[in-house]
Amino acid sequence: MSSHSAVGAQVITHKWVIPRLSLMMFLEFFVWGAWYVTLGVVMGKYGLSAVIGDAYSTGPIASILSPFVLGMLVDRFFASQKVLGVLHLVGAALLWWLPTLFESGQTGLLWVVFAYMLCYMPTIALSNNVAFHSLANSEKGFPIVRAFGTIGWIVAGLIVGMSGLSDSTGIFTMAAIASVVLGIYSFTLPNTPAPDRGKPLSMRDLLCADAFALLKQRHFMVFIICATLISIPLAAYYAYAAPFISALGFENVSGVMAFGQMSELLFMLLIPFFFRRLGIKMMLLIGMLAWFARYAMFALSIAEETRWMIYIGIILHGVCYDFFFVIGFIYTDKVAGNKVKGQAQSLLVLFTYGLGMLIGSQISGAVFNRSVTAQGAEALVQWQQFWWLPAIAAVIIAAIFFFTFNYKEGAQDGR
Repeated sequence: MSSHSAVGAQVITHKWVIPRLSLMMFLEFFVWGAWYVTLGVVMGKYGLSAVIGDAYSTGPIASILSPFVLGMLVDRFFASQKVLGVLHLVGAALLWWLPTLFESGQTGLLWVVFAYMLCYMPTIALSNNVAFHSLANSEKGFPIVRAFGTIGWIVAGLIVGMSGLSDSTGIFTMAAIASVVLGIYSFTLPNTPAPDRGKPLSMRDLLCADAFALLKQRHFMVFIICATLISIPLAAYYAYAAPFISALGFENVSGVMAFGQMSELLFMLLIPFFFRRLGIKMMLLIGMLAWFARYAMFALSIAEETRWMIYIGIILHGVCYDFFFVIGFIYTDKVAGNKVKGQAQSLLVLFTYGLGMLIGSQISGAVFNRSVTAQGAEALVQWQQFWWLPAIAAVIIAAIFFFTFNYKEGAQDGR
């Protein structure tokens, strides 16, 4: 191939790579959003309310057990897009099975949900790995690609709501179909080969020592610790924001919560603009401070005259998630050496979606059960006390991060 043709091919490749990756990310989060939001509603309909908490704990546990090993496999043995495809096809079969288990009342239902999450949670890091490997400029391209993940989540929710499937096992069937589509489509994605393919496997590889070795870099150690800690108060938002909004008297809870998804989409698209002007540390810091501001707004919104603050608290979700998690994925990609990019992305998922969210779910559940015990208007003061706890935790974590995180962009990238 001539140099002219090579340049032309490169232009064509980069012209189409963002739409291809965007469709991947759309389907990735469409599958999750189709069933995850209303799982508790379906379980309540089938008399399984007592184990809703157990069902929602399967994701964090799966994030601890499976993605890290999968990261090692794609760094050593298999192309990321192929593993992504296989996991979604296996996951589709499990999703298709779930309605039968609900109808028959079989006790193995939670185990099937857990098995599915073992398949799904690694795909978050795998899809990131495919995207980062394929994009010429991750700072500009990844936020656009990831924005379609949020769109996928929103579209799935709208379809579920408008079709009346919120309390139906049909959500699993819809997710299964989308998972099959994504599984097949994954095999057409840009090749993301294992960088160390063919090298003998050692005990060091089995222990994922190369990824843990990244923690020797002080700035990455600080980031992982703070990312884990900030994921603890995050769990309170996912579990209790909707019940709190309902307690305030809002009837259209899902409509109010939708402002958070819209905000997430907006700020996702604005990341390249802020990235150039603020840099990694400042954006991560702003993301953590937004955590404090969000919970503070929740705590202050219990009075009628300050009820408008709940909207600000919800809208801040875009800054909370995008400025910390999306920038965190970009930062991790920069720090990781080419040989452990898959493991590094999985490492972040393990500590945030896994360890942090699991601890946060347990703590927020225990605090809620002990502190919010009243009903009606009397419960609002208790809700206020409940929200101040994650607010204070977030601002302390942000302060620790500000004084201890020291990363010089460009000089320390692992490329």
